[in-house]
Amino acid sequence: MPKASILIIDESDLFRDYLKDRFTRAGLDVAVAINGLDGLAKLRNDPPDVVIMDYHLSRRSCREVLEEKAKDPNTASVPVILTAQKIDKNRLLELVQFNIRKVFMKPVKMDTLYATLASILDTRLEMDSTPCIIEAHVNDNIVFIEIARGINREKVELLRFKIRELIELYGIQKPRVLIMMSDMDLSFVDGSNLDFLLRTILDASGAKSRAVKILSRSAFLHEFVSGQADYRDIEVLASLEYALDGLVAQDTLAADAPEDKASIITDRILSAQPSQRTEILSMRFDQEKQASLGGDKSAAELGGGLEIAVVDDDFVIQELLKTTFSQLKATVSSYPNGRYFLDAVRSKVFDLVFLDLRMPEVDGFGVLSALHAQDLEMPIIVLSAVTQRESVVRAFQAGVKSYLVKPLKPDQILKKTLEILKANF
Repeated sequence: MPKASILIIDESDLFRDYLKDRFTRAGLDVAVAINGLDGLAKLRNDPPDVVIMDYHLSRRSCREVLEEKAKDPNTASVPVILTAQKIDKNRLLELVQFNIRKVFMKPVKMDTLYATLASILDTRLEMDSTPCIIEAHVNDNIVFIEIARGINREKVELLRFKIRELIELYGIQKPRVLIMMSDMDLSFVDGSNLDFLLRTILDASGAKSRAVKILSRSAFLHEFVSGQADYRDIEVLASLEYALDGLVAQDTLAADAPEDKASIITDRILSAQPSQRTEILSMRFDQEKQASLGGDKSAAELGGGLEIAVVDDDFVIQELLKTTFSQLKATVSSYPNGRYFLDAVRSKVFDLVFLDLRMPEVDGFGVLSALHAQDLEMPIIVLSAVTQRESVVRAFQAGVKSYLVKPLKPDQILKKTLEILKANF
């Protein structure tokens, strides 16, 4: 019996690599295309059983590919799974006629994608169902990896690609990694999964083992790491103050700042209660980027139609962000305090919010509290001075994962924006 076949048309090499690897291991026949023209040629030459296609394509647009597909009797009936960063509802409705079975907005929840694909192909795709939360971000050029509840191999594979994405996006030459597992109870039964996790992180990041530190109070984890020759140089520490020693980027901090920065995350991680969040899949991937973000095609595509809010009483910060995003043709609205911003979100939705923590009338914490009370979710990047220790701690406890340290630089702003918004899954 021939294998079921899939054609993946997407311009992100990371996304293609992940899906090809995952579906090949599942026993499917997988072909990939790097743009619309390439996808159309492969679709005609060897029609697959299903197409997974991104909406944002070059050389041939998504609609052009679908129209040509519909004209060919050999491909017209092939079902399509569509993914998109952002798409107007009216344009989406125009595409429904082209045998589109489901549309996934990026970041894609992979378990739902697997279920949809399995249903279309009438097959079964096995998945690790271990409860697990994995999140990865870059702050101060350190890769922060937070793991809670358990170790899920499916999500660790996703982490491999997320780390690659972050390393490429920030151009990190000497990777440093902080793995935060402070609320996990581990034992010998977790040994093989721990080995898989650590090998994946080291391989994906290219970091030396001495540049990797683990935050955990687990006696088993400490014993496991110290007993493995490949991991012996990795430090397992219960205190963030020591875990961050040597990892904090000195060029972005004042001479006495490392202790403050360590305290920021120590207070959040080690004093927090175990996570009560529902399980989500949050590994994300960016489209290809060139070294210069200002001339990056993917960055320019992202900016078109993007609505950004700057909530800061500093006029210089407002103007810096407006200037930075003007090259991407994004719309930037500025608000001198939280009250004006909260009035605006009653009738307007923003794709990204830059939020200062200290402002007159309604400060950043008032904004976070009001958004939570109204169940309004939007990506937020906190703007903070390093000396605002208690402020950053409170923001982290409110769920904000990304921050930028003042003074801001345009390239840092763009990279952080791409990390958060230019995501595949």
